[in-house]
Amino acid sequence: MVLVTVLFVVSMVFARKMIVNLIEGEFNNRKVEVFDQSVLAFNEFFNEKIPEISYYQGFLDSVKASGYANDVLRKNPFVEQILFYDLTVTNSDSVELGIKYNHLMVYPKNIISFGLDHKNRLVSQRKSSSDTRLYTEDFNNMVLKFVGFLDRVNDSTKMSDNDIYKVFYAMSAGKVSYMNIPRITDMLTYKRMMSIFDVPVMSYDQDLFMFIINPNRIKVKNVLPNLYEHITVVPIVSGNVSDQHFHLETELSLPGALSDYKLQFVSSERFINKEINRRFLPVSLGISLVYIILLLIAYLIYRNVIINSKLFQLQYDFINNLTHEFKTPVSVIKIAGNNIQSAENLSATEQKMYGKILDQEADKLNSLMNKLLSFAQIENKSIKPNKEQVGVEEFCAPIFEAVKLKYPDLNFSYTIDVQNDMVVDTTLLLSVFQNLIDNAYKYSEPQRKYLRIEMQQNKKNFVIKFKDRGIGINKKEFNSIFKKFYRVKNQFNQQGSIGLGLAFCKEIVDFMGGEIKVDSVLNEGTTFTLFLPLGPKKI
Repeated sequence: MVLVTVLFVVSMVFARKMIVNLIEGEFNNRKVEVFDQSVLAFNEFFNEKIPEISYYQGFLDSVKASGYANDVLRKNPFVEQILFYDLTVTNSDSVELGIKYNHLMVYPKNIISFGLDHKNRLVSQRKSSSDTRLYTEDFNNMVLKFVGFLDRVNDSTKMSDNDIYKVFYAMSAGKVSYMNIPRITDMLTYKRMMSIFDVPVMSYDQDLFMFIINPNRIKVKNVLPNLYEHITVVPIVSGNVSDQHFHLETELSLPGALSDYKLQFVSSERFINKEINRRFLPVSLGISLVYIILLLIAYLIYRNVIINSKLFQLQYDFINNLTHEFKTPVSVIKIAGNNIQSAENLSATEQKMYGKILDQEADKLNSLMNKLLSFAQIENKSIKPNKEQVGVEEFCAPIFEAVKLKYPDLNFSYTIDVQNDMVVDTTLLLSVFQNLIDNAYKYSEPQRKYLRIEMQQNKKNFVIKFKDRGIGINKKEFNSIFKKFYRVKNQFNQQGSIGLGLAFCKEIVDFMGGEIKVDSVLNEGTTFTLFLPLGPKKI
């Protein structure tokens, strides 16, 4: 049990340590799940909503651009502003403002800004090139990438996803630019306009959108609230969100146009301990259950060892006492036989004396053998009770007379108050009476030899009480005295008792459908009570 207890403590400590390590590992590794869910809306906007611009093939006007911008701004809170460039691609020399590459000119006819005001209404504003000088570099880079790609276009050109992202997308911190993707035939026309001088003057429309992104408006979706106490979007160059010390901290940079920001994950020690305890509870209960089962097994093993030890001791005592009980009459018979054999002449008196001795000792052996045989037969239910109807006084009278003759120094009295006859096995019930009477005499001090037998009846049973003033029985032994081979340890049991008397009485009473109970006070006396089923009423 000590070993099991040590293993239990070690297992609990080890299990908690494993849970702590598991949670710390999950804290650092599962942040990707939160990241994926948090940037999902941005990825859908980037991969699905922005490419819709190409469906218009450059023919977006301010009204249609307004409708598109309104949809984007309302569904994607992280889009703070949209700049719409209504571009013209021409080979005319009359335009001065724009980007010219060889003979090709790309310039914005209109620049319109879209945004939501504080009342969540769409606001559009036409801007001049000077108003958008902050974004001039992004515009120039976008157009230069486009005209640079025209140099490589030919009849067999097929644009891959990589080409599209390189040419028609531009990303920088807080900004995403996108130009609609023209058809290959249009791009071949642009290439001729750019490289051939005497091509007739032509003009084509292109659309360019610039989306101003505010990463602070990204909605963080904490799909693991048991792991992360706080998740915030902070600038990538910032330190902790506050001066507060957190037990666990980790971070993950945002991609693309959000790259100047990061997701910061923090959890306090109290918060993490709550999750540790939540996960540790079922584990601890499982370990505790195993511990209890092992303790129970250890207890059962211990109990069986003790029971086997006691049983061995009882059997040892039984063999010793039984040997003593058999040895005494056998020795007396042997001595008497030797005396008869060695004597030349025996007088009539001597013959009578030796004959009485042999008869008495043979009766003792026979009585002991019958008791053992009867006990085994009753316990194994190999015999049936030989019940007969007998009057109570008729049954008791010879027993009580024998008591007075056998124990003249016993203060004996009795009362009989019954109306029915008994239907019992008189031989077996006689053995019960004799055992209880003998015990009352045997386990009493010389000056306290007392026995009173009271026979009454109630509606269902005869109630027979044997009251003595003997040494008494400890209450702790009430459940054991009716077990075979069990002997109460006292000075009266030192000289020959095989521990079958009361067990024999209980087996007989149970055999006849009755019950036996005991009530006792140490050094004051004991009362054995028999309950036997009623027989027919006297006529």
